[in-house]
Amino acid sequence: MEKTIFHIDVNSAYLSWTALKLLADGSQTDIREIPAIVGGDIEKRHGVVLAKSIPAKTYGISTGEPVISALRKCPVLTIVPPDHKMYDEQSRQLIEFLENICPEIEQTSIDECYMDFTPIASLYPSPEKAAASIREEIQARFHFTVNIGISDRKVLAKMASDFKKPNLVHTLYSYEIRAKLWPLSVSSLFMCGHSSVETLRRLGILTIGELARTNPDILTAHLKSHGRLLWEYANGIDNSSVGQTTVKHKGIGNSTTLSADITERSDICRTLLWLAESVGARLRSSHEVAGMVSTEIKYNTFQCVSHQTTLTVPSASTEVIYQTALVLFDELWNQTPVRLLGIRTSHLYPDDEPMQMNLFEMAQEKPLSDKQKRLDTALDSIRDKFGSQSVIRCSFLEKPKP
Repeated sequence: MEKTIFHIDVNSAYLSWTALKLLADGSQTDIREIPAIVGGDIEKRHGVVLAKSIPAKTYGISTGEPVISALRKCPVLTIVPPDHKMYDEQSRQLIEFLENICPEIEQTSIDECYMDFTPIASLYPSPEKAAASIREEIQARFHFTVNIGISDRKVLAKMASDFKKPNLVHTLYSYEIRAKLWPLSVSSLFMCGHSSVETLRRLGILTIGELARTNPDILTAHLKSHGRLLWEYANGIDNSSVGQTTVKHKGIGNSTTLSADITERSDICRTLLWLAESVGARLRSSHEVAGMVSTEIKYNTFQCVSHQTTLTVPSASTEVIYQTALVLFDELWNQTPVRLLGIRTSHLYPDDEPMQMNLFEMAQEKPLSDKQKRLDTALDSIRDKFGSQSVIRCSFLEKPKP
């Protein structure tokens, strides 16, 4: 199966995170909406621009330039010092959220990461719809925006996320590079800095397409090994995979912000079933079973409530997770319209670890558990091979899946 890779990049991370902190502290001004920068020293007026607002960009202010230069361009510029401890926390929360969707995450900086979408592709109609859902959920949950690039190559996913911003999803598959990448200036190519751009300009190479069609030996003669690397990137050549530090999961879950507030229990049941399928499939994929299930509700008043329970027998069964989550939901729900639903599992164990059972469980629950396990495994196998829509529940035929 061809890999599908996402590159997720926070839009103007330092500025967005600083703006949210100031608003939470009572500020009446959103610095994202005025000429503002993060960086430097307000009193001494030195240092460099770490991040800029879109209004500041209209003054010609660029990231990395001296603060004093930015002030000359915009005397009314608002300058806010960085808070790196807060940025680390914002980054940690984002990565934790993304790992709950798919554990195959490679964080490359405080505000960007790669996700190998391939293992969970069968759970979504398409990579584009999955990326749009992730983007919308990040905005609803954290109140900042991201760009997501999608490709079959890491470097192309990275460049796709740098296309038009903010808050957008772009694709740049290998078969799209001639139409989408080659017409761009070489300065748009990943790893092509000012010095390389100037060298290529002297060689008469102005676009990525011209670079891609140049003899790589010529590029190596002028730019050494970096020239060969730029030629490979221009042609979409990148065989690197998404790196990952293997860690034991503390929990696996999924949540969704609904397109419209819902009050009908039937709609709630369908959404919980869809979430349970996603969580169960991920548990089975990682060969784990859960000993605890929790249900999360966010009302349209933005009040959040949750409830959890311990399972008698740890399980990765979609049906067990769904029925347990539904019981918890009924215990929580106060009939207020629901904006967000989530299911999370914790207390995870390897699925081949022996479990202590009482005589009643051995006589009554084990046969059903084995039957359900075989059914879930068969469905997972079919969906992995033929796609997420190859086998669907009848209840999802009435209305679009959440």
